[in-house]
Amino acid sequence: MTEDVYIATTTINKPTLALKKFANKKNFKLIVALDKKSKKFNLKNTIILSPSYQQKKWSKLSSLIGWNCIARRNFAILEAYERGAKIIALVDDDNIPLNNWGKKIFINQNIQVNRIDTNKIVFDPVGYVGEKNLWHRGFPLELINNRKYYLKKKNKIVPKVQADFWNGDPDIDAIARIIQKPNCKFSPKKFPFYCNKISPFNSQNTFISRDVLTDYFLFPYIGRMEDIWAAYYLSSKKYKIIYNEPTVFQKRNKHILIKDFENEYVGYRKNMELIEKLHQNPDNIHNFIPKKSSMAFDEWRKIINTKY
Repeated sequence: MTEDVYIATTTINKPTLALKKFANKKNFKLIVALDKKSKKFNLKNTIILSPSYQQKKWSKLSSLIGWNCIARRNFAILEAYERGAKIIALVDDDNIPLNNWGKKIFINQNIQVNRIDTNKIVFDPVGYVGEKNLWHRGFPLELINNRKYYLKKKNKIVPKVQADFWNGDPDIDAIARIIQKPNCKFSPKKFPFYCNKISPFNSQNTFISRDVLTDYFLFPYIGRMEDIWAAYYLSSKKYKIIYNEPTVFQKRNKHILIKDFENEYVGYRKNMELIEKLHQNPDNIHNFIPKKSSMAFDEWRKIINTKY
């Protein structure tokens, strides 16, 4: 890859093993947006955005998003965008890159890939790859039973989002994690694939094209649905999303699962209704997010569309 590919994240921790490995990736540049409760942070080959830097450079957006949330990652994305990034890799500080990370990036390429259909209104990529007792974080609980998948003929598409999978602790919700306590090793055989239906993806191991940033925003004030509702909104706009083989091992940071459950509750209640309304009109997202989050999204678009 080239200097046009940046890695964007946020953290409250000291440099983790994952971030150290990302910082040492050749032909990628790591950007870390710190939060107000971040520990002292120093890492070579890394662009570090202090809280004061973020507040000064994007004062209105910073105030609207607030602090101590994953949505601070938006500022690492903005910094990458300003520096000319063609592709931005979104990562978490507990997702340790494997040797194949970044080796197959299909963003903006015209490629032939398997198309998957499903009997549900929304696609669950975790269920498709064979984990019948698991589902992607944010997948509506009402649709877990009787998920069916149909392999269609290969189509040529130009992906604008590439969601790579994760070995170890996968991206599932607190309910599945409490019940199953999984330690996954996904076979690469079924990858890559895509589905034309609305699909969830996260911000922990995902590549996005510069072209979609006017429509990609991590919505604050909705708990652990920040990146999931961003994905649902983006996919409702008909961008092509491709799912690729595992390229990280998630050694999950310490979490209190009941607290995760509480932070996911808005999704348990609203994911199904949100997806139905997004099918009707993507702009219905504004009826589901808090007013301050909606204002932040408007400010984000203003910056993306006018400043750079």
